[in-house]
Amino acid sequence: MKESIFKGKTLMITGGTGSFGNAVLNRFLNTDIGEIRVFSRDEKKQDDMRHEFQAKMPEVAEKIKFYIGDVRDIASVRNAMHGVDYIFHAAALKQVPSCEFFPMEAVKTNVIGTDNVLTAAIDEGVKTIICLSTDKAAYPVNAMGTSKAMMEKVIVAKSRTVSPEKTKICCTRYGNVMCSRGSVIPLWIDQIRAGKPITITDPSMTRFIMSLDEAVDLVLFAFEHGTSGDILVQKAPACTIETQARAVMELFDKENKSEIKVIGIRHGEKMYETLLTNEECANAIDMGNFYRVPCDKRGLNYDKYFKDGDVERNTLMEFNSNNTELLSVEAVKEKLLSLAYIREELEKEGK
Repeated sequence: MKESIFKGKTLMITGGTGSFGNAVLNRFLNTDIGEIRVFSRDEKKQDDMRHEFQAKMPEVAEKIKFYIGDVRDIASVRNAMHGVDYIFHAAALKQVPSCEFFPMEAVKTNVIGTDNVLTAAIDEGVKTIICLSTDKAAYPVNAMGTSKAMMEKVIVAKSRTVSPEKTKICCTRYGNVMCSRGSVIPLWIDQIRAGKPITITDPSMTRFIMSLDEAVDLVLFAFEHGTSGDILVQKAPACTIETQARAVMELFDKENKSEIKVIGIRHGEKMYETLLTNEECANAIDMGNFYRVPCDKRGLNYDKYFKDGDVERNTLMEFNSNNTELLSVEAVKEKLLSLAYIREELEKEGK
């Protein structure tokens, strides 16, 4: 990260009390950034975060400013945005089953909320906005993924309405973030400690996996290298759910007492996830550890495209959790041990 880019600047994180917001604070607070605004609707989580960082980083905690509000309410968004230079938009409803039962709530937060953030940011003259999406937005089969797919469409459409010199808008799309709030690994650890079977949906189901630090790295890559309207993804590895569960068992159940219980696929889940669709791969640009999907800049006058088309396309096809690198149990354990959360949990048990 080039600290000079953020020197003296004000960064706003929507949904900033979540796992991603905490990771950004840990990464940025000791840099020369001017101010970080945490925008969210939960006063309890804000109070907890305030006290945590006052205790953990007292010399820089005053850089954090907390704003109560909801992305569904554009007035509260505008109120928090005065003087903001950059935005990381992480506010979302992201639990698949709850979105499946309450799809309009997902629309209000993920689609309308994103439009509110972008509208207010453009009006305020915010320089760069990076929005966080999910692999479930590619070929969506559930309400959460569908709302995130529409969110991406809003982001790309908004990028066409404003000069990139005035406001750059990019989107990052990534898979499961290990040990983020509401994720499965903390649940498995609790089940092991309680002497209960580890519950998994389907042993052969595959999922992309990445750490919170890698999620922040992707956002920073988009910030520095993205062009307005881009969707950026990391070339993330994946593993089966069974592999991930066995890695957790080997770390936390040395006596090998735990059993795996298959409970079946939940509402709205699919067997593998996709980070780039076949259609997106036609135009994806390989940037080493990342892919960049540029915005389609064509207008609504299609005649000229039919008369003078482009028949070339990339050889890359769909990029999904079945055709990426599949990690072994040992490789997943190594990745888990790189996480502060896992190391802290193992220390509690003296392992």
